[in-house]
Formats: sequence, structure tokens, C-alpha cells
Amino acid sequence: MTETPELTLPLLAPAQAQKHVTVNEALMRLDGLAQLRLQSVTETTPPAALAGRAYGVPNGAVNAWAAQDGNVAIASGGGWIFVAPHRGWRAMVLDQGMEATFDGAGWRLGATTLSPGNASLNMKSVEFDVTLTAGASVTTPILFPARAIAFGVTGRVTAAITGAATTWDLGVAGDLQRYGSGLGVGLNSWVNGPGAPQVYWSPTALEITAQGGNFAGGTIRLVAHYAELSLPDPV
Repeated sequence: MTETPELTLPLLAPAQAQKHVTVNEALMRLDGLAQLRLQSVTETTPPAALAGRAYGVPNGAVNAWAAQDGNVAIASGGGWIFVAPHRGWRAMVLDQGMEATFDGAGWRLGATTLSPGNASLNMKSVEFDVTLTAGASVTTPILFPARAIAFGVTGRVTAAITGAATTWDLGVAGDLQRYGSGLGVGLNSWVNGPGAPQVYWSPTALEITAQGGNFAGGTIRLVAHYAELSLPDPV
């Protein structure tokens, strides 16, 4: 055996010369894989190799990551060390802000369970900055995907809301105050809108409605919190 079975750390051979090379590579792999943090699992073009940073290589990666689909790429010495993850490994995916589980083929974002057939319960918090435009209301991009089980929406005003509006409401079409009403317009005003779980059978946007007058500008950072159910793999 030349590598350890789980983390594939290289092992020293009897009477090996240049032992420090093997030991240093093992330490770099261990440093990258312990408390695993992946910068991204969607980037297909390798960025600058900053020592210790790790990425989940997606299908179709190019250049130094070509033919490394599914592997973990760890930057080391200006290049990359590649490690094949095992089913059940977990990592924090930094550009998505959520944990992921490796299902044997790829990183499944938000997965908290993984059945023998690869079904999972995926818990997600999706963040989006909404720039308010002039008018009485703003419809956000879609934040809840089809069949999402929504638990609520949180948010914070990151650029003060201007215009005649004195407060604002947050909801969805047909229920404009579902996630908050009478919300503040000043910098760092917030919304914490939990509610009874709601299934959205089709992709659903949020509605931001001005009260007391119209919006002129401002920015709100919204986070949709929801669960998705994934099917077992085809047979």
C-alpha cells in the first residue's frame, strides 16, 4: 500500500530517499482536507493556485483541472494536488455559503441526509441583494425554486431605503405580508420572517411593497431559507 485508504496520504517507502518530499505532500493533503472548505464546486477554470485553497472540480473543467472531474484540487507549490473524495465526505462550500455532501459523483449542496439510493434532504439558505427601483413595489428574482419547502425569509437593509416610503412589507404574490410588515427603511433595519412551512409548487419570487409612499432607491439583502427533496438515483 502506497497511500492511506481514506485521505490518500502518501506513505513512506522503506529506505526511501528524499523522505521530506513525501511527508510534505502528505501534510499538504491533510491540511487541505481536514475541516474541508471548498472555495467552489462550480468553477471550471482553475484560478491562481493560492496555497492550501481547495476546490471541488466539476465536470468539464479545463487547463490544469482537465480530466480531474469529481476530485478535490488542493493548491500546493504553485500547482495542484488532486484527491478523490469518498461518498459521504462533507465540506463547507464558501461561494455558496452552505455545506455539501459528496454523493459518489458530485457535491450535493445543502444535503443533510444521503440514503443508500442517493436520495437526500437538502437544506438551503440562498442570499440575494435586491436594488430597489422607483415605484410602489419591487419583484425580486426567483428565490424559491419549484417544490421548495419554505421556512422563511430573513434580510437586512444594506443601503438606506429612500423615497416617500416610511415602511415596507415582504411577501409573495397573493400574500404580500407573509414574511414581514411595517419594516424599517434605515441602514441595517432587518426582517426575520419565519412562518409555517409552505410548499411552493412553482418557482416563486418575493414581493417588496412600499407603505406610506413610493420607493426611490435602496438595497435589501434577502435570504430565502428552504428545503428541497431529491429523488433516488435512476436504476
